[in-house]
Amino acid sequence: MTKEQFDLVRSKDGFIAALDQSGGSTPKALNDYGISDDQYNSEEEMYDLVQEMRARIITSPAFSSEKIIGAILFEATMDREIEGKLTGDYLTDNGIVPFLKVDKGLDEEKNGVQLMKPIDNLDDLLRRANVRHIFGTKMRSNILSFNEQGIRDVVKQQFDYAKQIIAAGLIPIVEPEVNINAEEKEKIEALLKDEITAQLDQLSEEQNVMLKLTIPSVAGAYKELIEHPRVVRVVALSGGYPIDVANEKLKENKGLIASFSRALTQNLHVEQTEKEFDKALKEAVDSIYEASIT
Repeated sequence: MTKEQFDLVRSKDGFIAALDQSGGSTPKALNDYGISDDQYNSEEEMYDLVQEMRARIITSPAFSSEKIIGAILFEATMDREIEGKLTGDYLTDNGIVPFLKVDKGLDEEKNGVQLMKPIDNLDDLLRRANVRHIFGTKMRSNILSFNEQGIRDVVKQQFDYAKQIIAAGLIPIVEPEVNINAEEKEKIEALLKDEITAQLDQLSEEQNVMLKLTIPSVAGAYKELIEHPRVVRVVALSGGYPIDVANEKLKENKGLIASFSRALTQNLHVEQTEKEFDKALKEAVDSIYEASIT
């Protein structure tokens, strides 16, 4: 992590691209892109195909630092190359800050939430991330319904890992996702905000995090989190909303910027010509950028 990257992430106009589909979500991402699961025979082949998809996105002229601040990568992507460079180095050389997804997926639902599975190899993963010049990390939990204990458990687990990540010299993105179809979503988000604020208030001046949150039901609900001195940036996940819906909801929240995955890539297809692909990606990038700066 460099000061230049830190300042860029904190204040630059733009958004964070989420290209971090993992083992569980990669088959769907490939299927949406037009590659069915009968077109590969192993996990390694699957990751090679998704790397080709991600490399096509990252090397497109539409994917530029003019509108994209950073990109979140999966571990297998971090370890692979684009045009002879490790993916993180390729992004950095093109003015885009690399992040790494570090969670190992979700546990079974309990108390209305899905905690993260234990990240047993986190120290080694953070060491490798530093070697590969990664700026920060991302880890996702899932909140499905209103349950005070469950929400507190999610936030505590996120911040316990966040402190370990900070100690390794990286900036963690804390992502306690609220399911967009959850009943009492507004009530969940009110308690989530209080629990996050309590954790933020316990951090020292040297400890900083980013937050990745579901776009709130009440516009402007996360204003205090956006302005908190320990928060580098608050970004929003698309949560399954189509891109036009996600963008409109995002525009209602000043200071909140996008970190979309499905909404960014939903109109991309393996059989598109380069011209068609670049056009579709540019339309997505432009619309997400406009929503992020409105």
